[in-house]
Amino acid sequence: MLDAHYGNDISQRRYLGSKKKLLKFIEDILLKEKVKFDSFADIFSGTGVVASNFYKKSNVILNDILGSNVVVYDAFFGRQILRKKIINNKINYYNSLDAVNLSDNYFSKNFSNTYFDKKNSKIIGFIRDDIEKEYKKSKLNKRERSYLISSLVYAADRIANTVGHYDAYRKIKIPNKKLILNKLNIQKSPFSALIFNEDANDLVKRIESDVVYIDPPYNSRQYSDCYHLLENIVEWKKEKVLGVAKKIDRSKIKSKYSSKSAGSAFSDLIKNIKSKYILVSYNDMGMNGSARSQSLISDNEIISALEMVGDVKIYEKDFKQFTTGSSTNDSLKERIFFCKINKNKKHKKIFLSEKNTHLPEYLKSPLNYTGGKHKIISQISKKIPDGVGTFYDVFCGGGNVGINVNSEKIICIDNDSEVVKLLNLIKNKNFEELNIEILDIIKKFDLSQSYINGYNHYGANSSSGLGSVNKEKYSKLRDFYNKNSNNSIYLLTLIFYSFNNQIRFNSKGEFNMPVGKRDYNGNSRKNLSNFNYLSNKKKINFKKMDFRKLVNIDFKKNDFVYLDPPYLLGLASYNESRGWTEKDENDLYEVILDLNNKGVKFALSNVINHKGKTHKILKEFSKKNGFKIHNIKHNYNNSNYQSKNKNNETKEVLITNY
Repeated sequence: MLDAHYGNDISQRRYLGSKKKLLKFIEDILLKEKVKFDSFADIFSGTGVVASNFYKKSNVILNDILGSNVVVYDAFFGRQILRKKIINNKINYYNSLDAVNLSDNYFSKNFSNTYFDKKNSKIIGFIRDDIEKEYKKSKLNKRERSYLISSLVYAADRIANTVGHYDAYRKIKIPNKKLILNKLNIQKSPFSALIFNEDANDLVKRIESDVVYIDPPYNSRQYSDCYHLLENIVEWKKEKVLGVAKKIDRSKIKSKYSSKSAGSAFSDLIKNIKSKYILVSYNDMGMNGSARSQSLISDNEIISALEMVGDVKIYEKDFKQFTTGSSTNDSLKERIFFCKINKNKKHKKIFLSEKNTHLPEYLKSPLNYTGGKHKIISQISKKIPDGVGTFYDVFCGGGNVGINVNSEKIICIDNDSEVVKLLNLIKNKNFEELNIEILDIIKKFDLSQSYINGYNHYGANSSSGLGSVNKEKYSKLRDFYNKNSNNSIYLLTLIFYSFNNQIRFNSKGEFNMPVGKRDYNGNSRKNLSNFNYLSNKKKINFKKMDFRKLVNIDFKKNDFVYLDPPYLLGLASYNESRGWTEKDENDLYEVILDLNNKGVKFALSNVINHKGKTHKILKEFSKKNGFKIHNIKHNYNNSNYQSKNKNNETKEVLITNY
């Protein structure tokens, strides 16, 4: 082995998400959980620093989709002999090169005065050509080749004209720096190392390890975009480079974990892992920072997938990671989800701290209603008094208001039994279990999965949508549900594929919405996951009840009632078979007066003007009883309440008795 004197440690690279500073944190968790292990698999190894740490005490498995990382693993962990004299002679030779004596080459022609100056570009290209020539002549073995390439990668990375990655180069005069290759500080170990260059989801189906450590990309920044130049140097296929950033074709090394299908990929990964323990690193970037920096897998998706295979605990640590993004989050918390495999366990709900940055400020229900209040919930919330005991969301529909309010207890009431069954289904299931059941139905009826396959797979695009692709299959699913209407999971799946994801039943009680343009996509999944998470975390109940029964409730001092009935001036599609009559409206006023007489604070959503008509009954009722009328800026896309005639604009209001 080579002497471990001045040289490069495996951690001496600038790399997004490097876990060098978390090594003790990971070790402390394993110690606290009394984990004994003989093998440790790091399946998103990145720089290799985590696996290197555990190589001192166990056999390790390293894997990464980028060849520029895998070549480093071979250099540091490979089992072939490294001939010290050959390596030293080569490094000394490369460090003595003078660009004046070198001809232009692939690298200098493509990269001069971008990431490197002309001089260093010629040297890098010459060195890489020489390594390949010597390897093909069998003067270097595979590991010696990896060693010299790795040394070149480390040397190039130190002097590169970047801010830490290769998504772009700095438009400045390139500083005059000398390219110097160093030896690698390779540790001795009695343990073995298996090295893979594969998709982690495929790899876990073929390997076993006592501990599996998972550190996937957190956001939409593709590592293949950030490290394309190093990939180019390592692969040395001399490909055509494209664009200002001089990138090679990276289609085969794009990660699913940096796409909208990240949650689905994670679910598939976890269910195929064969181990005793799983550790998952995933930070809490959530909704902070730029869109590219936001986490793609929610806490609930991670927890739910892990709960399907074992018992879960969550550890948090303040963490400053290397980043080149525009994040404004100065208090990142790196979380490690610890799972002890126990496939016979009963699911137990696990929650993070109250401040869960992975949730949007106002969560959107997976059930879409005409006139749903998601887009105006911020306005409604500002009108709700502080210190509410029990919040009653009457005519709750998809539950957009109830799920977003802060109170000691929340009761969402609706008279539609199918809707209430749906809401309880979403709440009571483990998300991953719910997700698997939906996917099983999708596969059974061969519906589209743009979330996984993309629109091109179906010969469609986002603009035209997937209606023609799913129409016939959707009809079969709808017929199946209507004949077996007791199974709410089929209705939920139907809604994800229905027109505008809306709910409507005909006079026979049959679901009759036509097919829509969208399917069970990333947004649907995220809304479902978030609603599942928050409905479990909050003290919220979904109850079937006619609004008239409110008069029988024994309200407490700080209870609050929010009502969002069908509007007399506009008929919502989900209720068109049953209607909303003037009698219903007058009965509602009686209930409101009863609440007011009992001293219960309430808020009523409604419209005063719609399509040139004025809701005179409501206006007079509010004025007569001294109720306040607050104007609300409304925006119902694809709604019956929209009107192209500006003189017929809908005037949304919130009526309160306080």
